[in-house]
Amino acid sequence: MNRPSTLRRILTTDLPVAAIVLFAMAPFAWMVLTSLTPSAEIAASGVSLSPSGWSLDNYVRLFEQTSFLKNMLDSLIVAGGTMIVGLAVAVSAAYAFSRFRFVGRRFLMLQFLLINMFPVVLLILPLFVLMRRLGLLDTHFALILANATVAIPFAVWMLTSYVGAIPKSLDEAAMTDGCSRLTTLRRIVLPLMMPGIISTGIYIFITAWNEYLYALTLGGRNVRTVTVAIQTLIGEYQIEWGLLAAGAVVGALPATLLFLIVQRRLIGGLTQGAVKG
Repeated sequence: MNRPSTLRRILTTDLPVAAIVLFAMAPFAWMVLTSLTPSAEIAASGVSLSPSGWSLDNYVRLFEQTSFLKNMLDSLIVAGGTMIVGLAVAVSAAYAFSRFRFVGRRFLMLQFLLINMFPVVLLILPLFVLMRRLGLLDTHFALILANATVAIPFAVWMLTSYVGAIPKSLDEAAMTDGCSRLTTLRRIVLPLMMPGIISTGIYIFITAWNEYLYALTLGGRNVRTVTVAIQTLIGEYQIEWGLLAAGAVVGALPATLLFLIVQRRLIGGLTQGAVKG
């Protein structure tokens, strides 16, 4: 009785899932193999599949001959700053939208959704003109503000759901004991919505780390994030595939490790915040 069901599960579930995983992971595996193969061998015989042909030459060249470490620091500053600004605005806005009823509340919430419907390309030119007039081009602050325009609407919607799931009676009890609104938010609401803050902050960080268009348009020589730095590894007359793959692996490593470390909290936080809103 179990054999047909087991065979059916293997044929209908296990094998298709394994094929999808292999199809999705194949480009990343090929990228890693390319980064481990010396450039001379890539030009002569292609990517080496044997460990005997692997070396760290591309990674050594990446850190010694380019400014990739500085580019990673730029990305860390921009992503971290975007996360801080986005959460600071989103937490206070989410608390206001959840706890207060005022004229235009629903309209403002719909505006946050409307902003997410516009492609990022449409916002680049106005932001470029604004940053140029303010003298903020080629600065970390410009990229942080630009990324925050995309991060804040999503964060507000996510965190509003979290605050809405916290009973208002807790706020009323705290204010009865003498707490102000700000103290209630800091001592009562923030600890309870911490899973939502963490999951939303991680999402903002990863999104800002992988952003390319804003970094290309609003950045420059002084501020160059990892995504733009990888693109500059493509030469005019030739492409150093090993060096390019090494840059891609190193650039993707921080966001990948962060996601693997907190994936349970991130997925749990996203689903929990979607329950009520």
